[in-house]
Amino acid sequence: MSMLRVSHLPPFSTPALFAPRLYRLPIFTSFSPSKLRQISSFPSIFPRTLKPSSSSSQSSFIFNRVLAMAARSCFRAAAASFSAESGSSSEREILVQHLLVKENDLNLLLDLQQRVVRGEDLSDLAVEFSLCPSKKEGGMLGWVRKGQMVPEFEEAAFNAPLNKVVRCKTQFGWHLLQVLSEREESILQEIPPEELHLKMQDPSFLEDAQLIDVREPEEVAQASLPGFQVLPLQQFGSWGPEITAKFDPQKDTYVLCHHGMRSLQVSKWLQTQGFRRLFNVSGGIHAYALKADQTIPTY
Repeated sequence: MSMLRVSHLPPFSTPALFAPRLYRLPIFTSFSPSKLRQISSFPSIFPRTLKPSSSSSQSSFIFNRVLAMAARSCFRAAAASFSAESGSSSEREILVQHLLVKENDLNLLLDLQQRVVRGEDLSDLAVEFSLCPSKKEGGMLGWVRKGQMVPEFEEAAFNAPLNKVVRCKTQFGWHLLQVLSEREESILQEIPPEELHLKMQDPSFLEDAQLIDVREPEEVAQASLPGFQVLPLQQFGSWGPEITAKFDPQKDTYVLCHHGMRSLQVSKWLQTQGFRRLFNVSGGIHAYALKADQTIPTY
C-alpha cells in the first residue's frame, strides 16, 4: 500500500508486486527536519534498494527497522532496479505528497479533491483519510525520481504541474497527489578504495570532503581511516534527524562501512535528505585494507 524502494542489495524491500512486505527509510524532509519517522510494516511502493551487510546482522536488523520508518510509499515498478552508479544529473527529482483510498472509494476521492479545490490542505486530508502509512507524515513521500514508482503513479506525478492536486489509479487504489517542488537529480557513485586512497593523500581533500563511517564503535576500534566521522548505524535515532545540520548536503560526501553494503544503504538514504554528491566506498574498509593500504588491519 505505500511506495517502496526495491533492491537487489536489501532493506528499503522488494517490489510490491513480488513481495508483501517492504522496508522503508526514514525521510526527514525540509518540512520536518527533526521529526523521526514512525516504524511501519505496511508494504511500500519503492522497492528495496539495499541489502544488509552480512558482517553485522544486528546492524542490518536495526537498519531494516530504520528503513521501515519511512512513509516513502511511492509505488515502485515491480521489476525496476537501479545501481549506485546510475545517478545522473540529467534527470529531475520531485517532492511528492499524496493520499490513498480504496479502489471502490472513487466518490470519496472526488469529494476530497473538491475539498482541496475549496482550500483545504492535502496533507490534512491525508492524515484523516489516507490508507498509506505516509498519512502519519501528512502523506509526504519525499524526493523521488523516475524508476522508483509504479508506472501509473510515476506518469501522473511527473506530468503534474507544481502544486496542482491530480488523481490517478494504481493496483493499490485511488490516489490524490501533489508535486510540491522539483530539483536536479543527485549523484550516487561507487568509489574504488584505491581512488579514495589517492584522494586522501591531498590535505585539501580531507578539509573539503565530508567523510562518514557508519560502522559500530567496536569495529572502528579495530580499523579506521583518518578524517572519517563515526555515525554508528545502531545509533541512527540520535544522528539521523539532525543530519543536514551536521553536514552540508551540497558538499561531496563519502560513506564507509566494513564491506560497502551498510554505507550504500546510508548513502541512498542521504539522497532522500537532499545530499547532491555521494560516494560509497566500494568494498568498505576491508577492500581498502587489501587493495589500497595494507597497514590497515582486517577483521
